[in-house]
Amino acid sequence: MPLDASLASWLTLSQIPGLGNEGLRRLLQVFGSPEAVLQSSHSSLSKHIKPTVAQAIAGGIDDSVLAAVAVWLDDPLNRIITIADTEYPQSLLNTSDPPLLLYVKGRLDLLNTPSLAIVGSRNSTAQGKRNAEAFARTASDAGLCVVSGMAQGIDTSAHIGGLQGAGSSIAVVGTGLDKVYPASNRELAHRLAQGGTIVSEFALGTPPLAANFPRRNRIISGLSLGCLVVEASVQSGSLITARMALEQGREVFAIPGSIHSPQSKGCHLLIKQGAKLVESARDILEELGQTIPVSSFGSENQPQHPLFMHLGFDPLDAESLAQRSGLTIAELSAILLQLELDGHIASLPGGLYQRIT
Repeated sequence: MPLDASLASWLTLSQIPGLGNEGLRRLLQVFGSPEAVLQSSHSSLSKHIKPTVAQAIAGGIDDSVLAAVAVWLDDPLNRIITIADTEYPQSLLNTSDPPLLLYVKGRLDLLNTPSLAIVGSRNSTAQGKRNAEAFARTASDAGLCVVSGMAQGIDTSAHIGGLQGAGSSIAVVGTGLDKVYPASNRELAHRLAQGGTIVSEFALGTPPLAANFPRRNRIISGLSLGCLVVEASVQSGSLITARMALEQGREVFAIPGSIHSPQSKGCHLLIKQGAKLVESARDILEELGQTIPVSSFGSENQPQHPLFMHLGFDPLDAESLAQRSGLTIAELSAILLQLELDGHIASLPGGLYQRIT
């Protein structure tokens, strides 16, 4: 089916090299609509943008680009919304640099559902993944949509937890929606398309360029009432999302961790800078004024094995644990194996063990 003329105009301008959001926004303020911009003369456009960009607008884009979009839109799961559409997420309108056009796959209604961003390290610990999934599930049960970036690690666990609840989940990605990145999340992308939403401001065919991911972070935070950082090093891109959340007037939350863990140092830095320390999803829901579900995540029902008197959440080697507990290495090894199979502890590189429940 051919594209609507108005949408074709939006798509054309969104892909003009050198124009960008700021330039297009400036032209729309002057000329009123994308169609009017495309119909304007080179001299008129050059008063507001560089002459080379004005020339590019006059040249338009290849018809094959619009044809590919038309084919993509034949899938009923796929939509493109512009900042002029009523379905456009209202929370993004209150940010300083809202994307003018969004590609959407899945449930359009989630874009205007109260949401919580949950982000963190790609190189996350087992405990971090469990925390992300549990916090996300409780937030989703309370009616909050869980927003993240579909990266490996914390993002993936956050989406899994969000999909388990009524609030569901939105993935904001840094590629075109005809691509799945990382490829290992192909099954997750399918689940999000069916029961949640995947969103991008980048044109179809856009590869995973490093420069795109910080830009997508402003959408993750902009869609949300608050941003929870589960685990992050001090160099983590999650801290960029947290900073953007602060700039957008959103609440920022962080989960503390071991003082010895590099994946906790980013969270500790955020807490020092004023982020709210949280120990359970209840802390976040109360801060955001959300109803707390009866089954909310907490520590009340966590397993209590006698060995946990000696093995905490900081990594510990087997020899030290044997000395603390009075068990032989053979006895200890059998207990550790069973606890690991039951999902209560994790074995770490270097012969270390860590409690994760």
